[in-house]
Amino acid sequence: MSDLVGQKGSRTRAEDNFRLTMAQLNPTVGDLAGNAQLAFDAWQEAREAGADLIMLPEMFITGYQVQDLVLKPQFVHDAMAQIETLAARVKHGPAMAIGGPQSKDGQLFNAYYVLDGGEITSVGHKHELPNFNVFDEVRHYMSAPLQGPMSVRGVRIGFPICEDAWHEDVTEAMEESGAEMLLVPNGSPYFRGKFDVRMSQMVARVVETGLPLVYLNMVGGQDDQIFDGGSFVLNKGGALALQMPLFDQALSHIDFTRTADGWRAVEGEITAQPCTEEQDYRAMVEGLRDYMGKTGFSKVLLGLSGGIDSAIVATVAADALDPENVRCVMLPSEYTSRESLDDAGEVANLLGCKLDEVSIAGPRAAVTEALAPLFAGLDEGLTEENIQSRLRGLLLMAQSNKFGEMLLTTGNKSEVAVGYATIYGDMSGGYNPIKDMYKTRVFETCRWRNANHRPWMMAPEGTVIPPRVIDKPPTAELRPDQKDSDSLPEYEILDAILEMLIDEERSVAECVAAGFERDVVKRVEHLVYISEYKRFQSAPGPRLSQKAFWLDRRYPIVNRWRDGS
Repeated sequence: MSDLVGQKGSRTRAEDNFRLTMAQLNPTVGDLAGNAQLAFDAWQEAREAGADLIMLPEMFITGYQVQDLVLKPQFVHDAMAQIETLAARVKHGPAMAIGGPQSKDGQLFNAYYVLDGGEITSVGHKHELPNFNVFDEVRHYMSAPLQGPMSVRGVRIGFPICEDAWHEDVTEAMEESGAEMLLVPNGSPYFRGKFDVRMSQMVARVVETGLPLVYLNMVGGQDDQIFDGGSFVLNKGGALALQMPLFDQALSHIDFTRTADGWRAVEGEITAQPCTEEQDYRAMVEGLRDYMGKTGFSKVLLGLSGGIDSAIVATVAADALDPENVRCVMLPSEYTSRESLDDAGEVANLLGCKLDEVSIAGPRAAVTEALAPLFAGLDEGLTEENIQSRLRGLLLMAQSNKFGEMLLTTGNKSEVAVGYATIYGDMSGGYNPIKDMYKTRVFETCRWRNANHRPWMMAPEGTVIPPRVIDKPPTAELRPDQKDSDSLPEYEILDAILEMLIDEERSVAECVAAGFERDVVKRVEHLVYISEYKRFQSAPGPRLSQKAFWLDRRYPIVNRWRDGS
């Protein structure tokens, strides 16, 4: 059961009315004082709105996910001290519910605190610890026993913490021990289609318990994870009473009234959900924006080749940071076409970004001369192509160091999957906005961005990626007349196979049964496995699917197994 320390309060509440403030905010991992101040500022707004309780997301005081940082005792001590200080600051006004770690009797818990009357009045602990996809909470926390409700201003509230609300036994235990409503604090990261999954699960909990439910999620980026908000309130039977926006920081005040059939939320604003293309694009923009802001960078640079991948990365960067903070660099060789030079220039012009040009012809000649005695008598091939890519990476990193601009890398998920990228070359950089976006989705996203503009985009509206850039055959331009299709299947085929092998974990036999040639599938499978070492060293990027490269898919680098089906 929860630790019930007592019931204090400085505000008299009408017995049959309860006002809740939902704080859908963006914490920063490790910024304990900053997160506490965010919570306090929101509490002040809740006080002005006459709230009885303000709730903040899971692990808000530390930010989420903290990973092994939470295993440092001093970090946990500092986080708990911030919550104690916060409790004293919110003495006169609404109660506050906030997530953070708790160390108790030598055990560490993912906890949820209720602060009221200047004290910590209750602490609940998470029971179901997620241990899948990007989550590894079994490594960090103890699982607590099933819990009952906490009393807040005379209302008995069940606080199932995030994963707890996905399990019927947790919420039923709260209902059976007297909970009158369920408030669910979350740190739930985005993946494509996640909102519908959350909603169906929470409707199930409402139907099972017969209680109204508040689902509060955080927003903001943390490394590869993007927390997309989308908080909502459900009444008995699963009726939607309030829907907060996706990705935006927001406060919502919602009133509950006690009826003969229990508490009921008064209907509030229902925010429409954007389409999948917009959600993916917003995740990339917010992911880059927060990665930059939370690491202290304000400007980026990238190699702009005239191709579609660098064009969409430049657009995401301009939308996230403002075009004046994005510098593009064209690094031509003798294989760079006039069309590519023109296309790169048009993209930069349409976005309003600066474009510099640094030729790799001289450095390439110098490297060729230096290696000539060793390479004498050997045919030119992939080695020489990779030298070009690595020279570009070298020159871009030199500019990054000199000007303090973070270098963005531009490889899409299709290329990252099969290793169609040069390590220490075009893979150089600090962040990759399209790391989890297959090439075919890149095409779709470019067309969507050209046709749509939103207030959160900082680049101009209208066409910013010329149709010719989208429609021309992809090429790395590392040898005469080179096309990606010379060494890879067409992207429609490649991506379909990759989605089966990676996202769905299907077998080779299942891919063949779906109509793909076995030789092609086996070659793709081989490329995926031998490229693991490259991905292990690659830059982070926003997670858009349930099988993003990094925590979602943890494969060994050394691996001789191949699917013989």
